[in-house]
Amino acid sequence: MTKLRWVMIGLCFLANVINFLDRSNLAVAVPHIQKDLGLNPTSTGLALSAFFWTYAFMQLPVGWLIDRLGVRVCLAVSVCWWSVFTATTAFATGLPTLLAARLLLGIGEAGALPSFAKVAFNWFPRSERAFASSIFDSGSRVGSALALPVVAWLVSVVGWRHSFIWTGLLGIVWVGVWLVLYRDPQHHPKVTAADLAALSASRTDPRAPDAVPAVPWLSLLRYRTIWGMMLGFFCLNFTIYFFITWFPTYLMQVRGFSLRDLGTLGMLPALLAIPFGWLGGLTSDAMIRRGFSATVARKTCLVGGMLTSCSIAFSVLTDSTFVALGLMTLSYAALAFTAANIWALPGEVSPSPGNVASIGALQNFAANLAGIGISTFTGVMLSLTHGSFVIPLTIAGALCVVGAGSYLFIVGPLERLPVLPPRAPRAAPVARSA
Repeated sequence: MTKLRWVMIGLCFLANVINFLDRSNLAVAVPHIQKDLGLNPTSTGLALSAFFWTYAFMQLPVGWLIDRLGVRVCLAVSVCWWSVFTATTAFATGLPTLLAARLLLGIGEAGALPSFAKVAFNWFPRSERAFASSIFDSGSRVGSALALPVVAWLVSVVGWRHSFIWTGLLGIVWVGVWLVLYRDPQHHPKVTAADLAALSASRTDPRAPDAVPAVPWLSLLRYRTIWGMMLGFFCLNFTIYFFITWFPTYLMQVRGFSLRDLGTLGMLPALLAIPFGWLGGLTSDAMIRRGFSATVARKTCLVGGMLTSCSIAFSVLTDSTFVALGLMTLSYAALAFTAANIWALPGEVSPSPGNVASIGALQNFAANLAGIGISTFTGVMLSLTHGSFVIPLTIAGALCVVGAGSYLFIVGPLERLPVLPPRAPRAAPVARSA
């Protein structure tokens, strides 16, 4: 059981590496795509944000499907879908076809992170779940970091079109490995009844996994804690998606980086974020093992990480490339420290095990509205301010402070949410007599 659960979360880590490699390659190739397809900054912002439209809104049905149909099939379909449409991007001939490829990519990638959260809940006890979440979440940083040198190298050797084909093929290989190796614990031949009993006892809900029926999906929106989680994740992702979308362009246009610089110094924020993500999960889990409540352990890391990440706003105050890069690196590391605990929250507060992926999808839906915001907003600001990143970076830093307040004051105690009684039906209007 010990070895198996690390294999399962390791598969999620690899899928997330491919996930962010596929969604980040457009950002790295943007200067070449702009030249070939004749895109201006506003059109580029639309292309970068198109992915987030379908990715965000597909979270809602996909999370429900994962809870109902199981993570094994849903994640396989998800990775296969997004891999095909990553490769399809190579055939874009203008803004309309590029937008279509990115919209279809977003549909496929919607199933990734809710599936990973479900795997962590299925296979890990509460005292290890934040670290398990930090492992799969760190795949986003590894994928983003690899995108810089790998895609830059592919673009320089075979051109930007072939770079999408080669990165798309990685996901197809992963799907074959996943279908061979993954099973839920209750269906895995190497998991014993004693293993299942121990795992069940370690969940937030002390009863057996199937003892509590799932809460209706719309009823989840009646909890203040869910709304607080959604707002907090929105604020985090507004900043983190700057690194995934506009960061390479910022380094090249504002700080004078070359493609070679992108593959070396440009990797630093994502590389440092990897161990800090693990540290965020380890710190939170260690506090729980030492007797702190989940509320204290998770919120300490969430609030502290979000407040530190506002350092991105101060990068606009310096003319030094290295100071600016250092402040952005600190911000990205703090965001990763926070994110490990964000993905542990669905398992902490879910009224039922049958709601874990749905809650993960809800908070990820709100988070990726921020992806739409930062991508489009930055493109518009660049057009209006003749290439200045000051306003987008300042707003990103301010939202980090708002996110810290959301986790501190709006999100309630991190414990299993009570099942709410159904809403009373509205009384029929009384007919007035003539």
